[in-house]
Amino acid sequence: MKLHLFLASAFLLVHCTPLSESAAADPEATLAMGEFWQHWGDGKAEIAAYDLQHPRYGELRKGLAISIFVTENFSISKGVKTERPHQGSADVVPVVKLNLVEDFSTGVYDYNLMTSVFSSLEPSASRAAGAPVKISFSSQEWCGHVYQQFRFGESTISSDSHSYFEGEEDAKTSFTYPKNGIAEDTLWHWARGFSAPFMSPGEQHKAPLLSSLKTLRLKHVEPTWQQAQFSYSDKPSKLSVPAGEFDVETRIVALANGSTIKFFVEVDKPKRIIKWETSEGISAELIGSKRLPYWSLKDIKSEELLKTIGVSPRPARTS
Repeated sequence: MKLHLFLASAFLLVHCTPLSESAAADPEATLAMGEFWQHWGDGKAEIAAYDLQHPRYGELRKGLAISIFVTENFSISKGVKTERPHQGSADVVPVVKLNLVEDFSTGVYDYNLMTSVFSSLEPSASRAAGAPVKISFSSQEWCGHVYQQFRFGESTISSDSHSYFEGEEDAKTSFTYPKNGIAEDTLWHWARGFSAPFMSPGEQHKAPLLSSLKTLRLKHVEPTWQQAQFSYSDKPSKLSVPAGEFDVETRIVALANGSTIKFFVEVDKPKRIIKWETSEGISAELIGSKRLPYWSLKDIKSEELLKTIGVSPRPARTS
């Protein structure tokens, strides 16, 4: 039987926790069980800062990554966050949203990247709970900016892209969405147990993986699916990062082209991502994290809260 979320209005902006095994096993179940809301239903988002290394133009760049995990209600028809309650509306589903911001310098100018991933907490579009309903990506740098988004249907994915590059100007396309297809941009959700494939320690799983939007835009390529093997370590290990030492479990995705993506996830709840790295040279190590209602912290004094995640406020001027 499908489980339904009964959200009070005070819980319209809440967020995520590791999923129960029963919810993960039942494709008709919502992923937000009672334990989920009991632990995370405080109206805050999880903000985490990471030391980032990101290759660009043949050199390894140092920068900062910020991840924001939060839940909100999402309108399927409009493809946006909505303040409407999801109960009583087939159009509205609760989602776990990740905003992942990656900033680094290239010579005299910066790259500012942002990926947003919306994964449904309930079955939607004939997909089990945990599937994405929308993914968007934008890149801003001194040469120009680009934007692309995917909207996920039952059997197709629609793409809407905009770019300052000739040959990549405004374009709308669609392509096939395999029944067992996984989007690379949902791997941060997968690593924490919020998205398929749901796995137990020591288990392995194979599925087609869709290239990340960042890969498409920075490498100027078309969306592709390739076979990937997902694995979940059955033995915890110790990992030291700027935020301290943690007991972690390792999640690995190995693609058919030989590339890999690894996530090191803390054993204890809330199972934060302590580090991720790719075979292409990207790595991010946790500096600090805190749960905050960041959307309401807009005054100048609130800048001091950045220090609680190990980040300094932006200087008024650099020289």
